[in-house]
Amino acid sequence: MQQPTAPAHPEEMRARIALTLRHGRGLEVTARTTPAGLVAVGVLVSAILLSTAVLVGEAKRRR
Repeated sequence: MQQPTAPAHPEEMRARIALTLRHGRGLEVTARTTPAGLVAVGVLVSAILLSTAVLVGEAKRRR
């Protein structure tokens, strides 16, 4: 896979991890994101945790 020479977004952040495992096997992982993407993930996780807390509270109350 060819990587672009310039970021698609001016504030794009990139990460790359290369691991070497036993017997010469390896793994390489790359990720790209923007600040807006990180905020969106944070909002989604918060909504999931909040709704889970409400459901658990209701389940405990109905016992």
